[in-house]
Amino acid sequence: MELTKSYERVFSEELRARYIFAEVRNASAALSGTNPVEFEHLGSVLTGFWLTLDSLTDPGGGKSDVAADLDLAFRHLGWREAGHTSKTLFRLNFSPWPPGTPALPAIEFEFETSGHKVDNFRGRVALDVEWNAKDGNLDRDLANFRALHEVGLLDVGVLITRHHERTKWVANYLADIGDRVRYDARGRRIVLLGTTTTTNLEKLLPRLERGDAGGCPVLAVALTERCYRPGDGDPVLPVLPGPPASGLNPEENDQLAAQEPEEAADE
Repeated sequence: MELTKSYERVFSEELRARYIFAEVRNASAALSGTNPVEFEHLGSVLTGFWLTLDSLTDPGGGKSDVAADLDLAFRHLGWREAGHTSKTLFRLNFSPWPPGTPALPAIEFEFETSGHKVDNFRGRVALDVEWNAKDGNLDRDLANFRALHEVGLLDVGVLITRHHERTKWVANYLADIGDRVRYDARGRRIVLLGTTTTTNLEKLLPRLERGDAGGCPVLAVALTERCYRPGDGDPVLPVLPGPPASGLNPEENDQLAAQEPEEAADE
């Protein structure tokens, strides 16, 4: 499925300088056109959100501070976690034979199926935050979007995640200069955000391109190193070349990789 670029028309230059956007079925234009309030909420939350030194260099447990902070921002705007169930009544009716004789009793049973919960739902928009969870969560999220769209309850699905290479680079750079490097029991350096089997834009793009969300327009928003804002006394970042959209460019990824720790082990 072809990726579209309607986000270039509807999101501000400021946001496109900090986040990487990707979409199918012109999801950004669909969101701004069909759910303008929810579109404004998304822009407001993205504008006000910043990564901190702690959120990048402290090990996460359960739902990370990044995901929890983003979810809380949407809660304050009226978004709510939502789950869906469906019930099906199955009835097998028998025709009488010979004609005129009583038919056999119908066989009837009911079954119920439940979908996974969506992190945030408002209007006709579903939004999930996947900062650094198992990448199987992306399949769950897209399946939810697809099911809700097919029954007519959803116009657009939104996934907020991270750009793997850029966030991994910034986390380890800050650990280096901020004296926050950690080592495992065997003395090997732990690479922050280094596990490749977690949720990130690079894992999400192939799923979007093969159409895993069916006919549902899906917008992906990926955090980059430009979402980091140092607090008082925190280390600052060097200015990297190019806008964050070029994080999909192999040449810039090589530049980032060149600045990563040489001795490294997966989380």
